[in-house]
Amino acid sequence: MGQHVTVIGRVRRVNKRLTRRRQSMVTVTIYDGTGYLDLIFFNQPWAAGAYREGVELAASGQAGMYRGRLRLANQEVEVLRDEEAETVHTGRITPVHGATEGITTRTIRELVHRALQRLPGIPDPLPAEVIRAEELCSEDAALRGIHFPETAEALGRAADRLKFDELFALELGVAFRKHRVDRTAIGAVHRTDGPLTRTLLGALPFELTGVQHRAIKELEEDMGSGRPMNRLLQGDVGSGKTVVAVYGALIAVQSGHQATIMAPTEVLAGQHLRSIRALLEPVGGRDILASEPVGAPREPPIEGQQSFLGHPADDARVTDGQAPITFASLAGSVTGKERQRVLDAIADGTVDLVVGTHALVQEGVAFQDLTFAVIDEQHRFGVHQRITLKAKGSRTGGQPEFLIMTATPIPRTLALTYYGDLDVSILDEMPVGRQPITTMVARSPEERGTAYDLVRSEVASGRQAFVVCAAIDEGNRLEVRAAEKEAERLASEVFPDLRISLLHGRMRPGEKESVMEAFRSHRADILISTTVIEVGVDVPNATVMLVENAERFGLAQLHQLRGRIGRGVHASSCVLFDESSHDNQLARYRLDAMERTTDGFELADEDLRLRGEGTLFDIRQSGLPDLKLAKLAEDVALVKRSRARAFALIESDPELDRHPELLALLRRSFTGEAIEWLFHS
Repeated sequence: MGQHVTVIGRVRRVNKRLTRRRQSMVTVTIYDGTGYLDLIFFNQPWAAGAYREGVELAASGQAGMYRGRLRLANQEVEVLRDEEAETVHTGRITPVHGATEGITTRTIRELVHRALQRLPGIPDPLPAEVIRAEELCSEDAALRGIHFPETAEALGRAADRLKFDELFALELGVAFRKHRVDRTAIGAVHRTDGPLTRTLLGALPFELTGVQHRAIKELEEDMGSGRPMNRLLQGDVGSGKTVVAVYGALIAVQSGHQATIMAPTEVLAGQHLRSIRALLEPVGGRDILASEPVGAPREPPIEGQQSFLGHPADDARVTDGQAPITFASLAGSVTGKERQRVLDAIADGTVDLVVGTHALVQEGVAFQDLTFAVIDEQHRFGVHQRITLKAKGSRTGGQPEFLIMTATPIPRTLALTYYGDLDVSILDEMPVGRQPITTMVARSPEERGTAYDLVRSEVASGRQAFVVCAAIDEGNRLEVRAAEKEAERLASEVFPDLRISLLHGRMRPGEKESVMEAFRSHRADILISTTVIEVGVDVPNATVMLVENAERFGLAQLHQLRGRIGRGVHASSCVLFDESSHDNQLARYRLDAMERTTDGFELADEDLRLRGEGTLFDIRQSGLPDLKLAKLAEDVALVKRSRARAFALIESDPELDRHPELLALLRRSFTGEAIEWLFHS
């Protein structure tokens, strides 16, 4: 097939006949003074009457030869009534609108053209000073030019203006919220230099990285300011976010308040509890469900003596000095009397730090004095849950400090837009001793055999392995079935002499924990699992990760899965089994990227480019503005420009009193939960 052309000529001949399959076929032959061109219309008998002999036509399509005659394929045809008539479908840069059943692209194009002809001048939603400073075309010119541009340059200017509009509306909302929270919200003034934080740092069995020290300093500055912190702590898998979060919790506790860490799954909450126990027990921390009952009588302090917390001895929170901080878990697996004990301890303040799942925001959970809250993997929670947790805040009426953590690195443009109301701390340096991970893609039976040999070799050396099965349907029933089938196959055909256990999301919390504890205790050599192990699993002895049907996973999920290994003293290997066809270039590109780099931030940028911002963090479900033209992976400069203009405008007019049209723009652009986030949260 040749190139796309537009030809203007007069109809010389119209031929109508039936094909062998009894289909209508109309051939319209036009002449432009240099030669003849055939236009073919199948099952469109009306064409014989519409394009009669002598009528002048403009036809656009792919030119090619068929049986020695020149013809167009996929043509668009328009009747030219006179030389001055404006063409809609041909002879110009032609828009292609999304069609649907019962209405064609051509019909939509015609309707849009008529609507724009009748539409009066479109008012501009942006302030004149912003339009001038950014050298933007008018809104009227942009909306007309994006549909029917006169030139390629006009199309580019129209697209840039409408992209700027989208990004400016988003950034204006981010700036509006951030300025309002910074100006009006009141938080507790925390004691950042105290015995709990000093003791923790002195007892750590490892050296903090430079970026961990920097993040801790940023937390101290925020928590000592009296304004509630809203900080995003993002770091790659294994970068040491939990230590920073526990440090912030101890700042709250040594200031006489409570803290909490909320995780999206029981598995991740359980891992946080184990990390907290490991960090705090050496300095006297106590899990209230693992020791004497909550509410046991406390020895009266010696008059005038300072407690371990550094507060006066008559402080109601003073303990006997042997257990300076108490912690507990509140998740779905904590039930009955134990759950009630934890709820009572949260309410009366005898527990300092609570780690749990969404159970923390349910009715019946009442903190005595919560001033520090960590939300891990916030993109798995809704805005409503964060608002509910905030409502359980300090008895003084102040808002809790929020530390949002994610092990899924957020691309820089996403952090500037959808997460732009948060201050950002980045852990982009791995702790000393973190082991390298080699990633390989296996596509042949021989490569699969090599991967199995690797597992056998590592197990013979005393190590362990993960095998992950891909999700097949949304309900995960087939995923579970696939995991069960794979466990049977490996146990009977591949590793009959090894100990194999199975973990999947449809198990009860107690069953999951039992399986994981058995694997952590090395009572199993191989753990076959669904994606329930994506986050929150820490088994230092596991050195191999096999991922079945890796082509079905996104980059972020593959990176999370790979992060389950490389946590001990031994080098680790990740093998991605690719069952995709040769023409599935997107899947192969993703897997090649995994093989090329272990840098989560680089992979995050790739993921944004491949999948778009709307699918990465469920943005479309949150009520935040949905970008239709702007692409965060491509329009970095526009993101920065729109952000600078929006923040400068809010700085000069925080309530938008002088710009009511922009306040209306925010109410149109933000919907659902995002409206609450914007104006009330």
